[in-house]
Amino acid sequence: MSARILDGKALAQELRAEAAAQIAELRTQIDRPPTIAVVQVGDDPAATRYVRSIDRLCQSLGAACRAIALPAETAQADLEATVATLSADDRIDGILLQLPLPAGLTLDGVLSRLAPEKDLDGIHPINAGLLAQGRPTLTPNTPAGGIELIQRYGIEIRGRRAAVVGRSAIVGRPMALLLLQADATVTICHSRTTDLGAVLRECDIIAAAAGRPGLITADMVKPGATVIDFGTNVLADGSMVGDVDFAAVAEVAGAITPVPGGTGPVTNVMLMRNLITATRTRLGI
Repeated sequence: MSARILDGKALAQELRAEAAAQIAELRTQIDRPPTIAVVQVGDDPAATRYVRSIDRLCQSLGAACRAIALPAETAQADLEATVATLSADDRIDGILLQLPLPAGLTLDGVLSRLAPEKDLDGIHPINAGLLAQGRPTLTPNTPAGGIELIQRYGIEIRGRRAAVVGRSAIVGRPMALLLLQADATVTICHSRTTDLGAVLRECDIIAAAAGRPGLITADMVKPGATVIDFGTNVLADGSMVGDVDFAAVAEVAGAITPVPGGTGPVTNVMLMRNLITATRTRLGI
């Protein structure tokens, strides 16, 4: 294996220490812990585990987490009212909505009741628009973590050609915008892209966010390229793999994130960074 491994676990430890220091400062300034409200509709086990992980992370860093568990049969109006109440609550600094929502509930209506300054996922249309304009905003945590990995490992983005495979509103598109802000020349690839390999072989940076295990193979990767794998695909045997054929691509790439242990550990810490930003912005400190 020739590629340098971009260790998300190690970076997450460093970022947690930085976040803990900033949260301690905020607690002194506002006389309470910065507080996240996590809204979960239904009892999906994976979602429940994620909420618990956010609660543990908050406790470890000195922040607070308020979990709001709503039954799966919650009406659209009731969900929107819950989000509106949290948006108006001055002791809630950030709101995280567990997605996807159960069948019958729509995200658009909920977002209309979410205060954009509390949107810790960066999915409100106002935040998405600010990101598209290159202006300061709350950025989706997963792509923000990917950029953080690249930059903290000293990998140059400016002037490089980059490809993002996947065009979701939460990962693919914002990752492309963040790379563009860092002065990369960016191509967005998707299921209709003709000859994906021909595009990727021209790129110095590849970000995979398609949700298809093993989609990107070694023959698609330019020697020495940096490969950021956002994929989290659970196989029939319970193992988790990314969108990249890790073992083969690691023989070609210059740097690569593993799955698990790459972008995942950094994502939650970026959530805490958004909480810190949201608290400071809302309270003008």
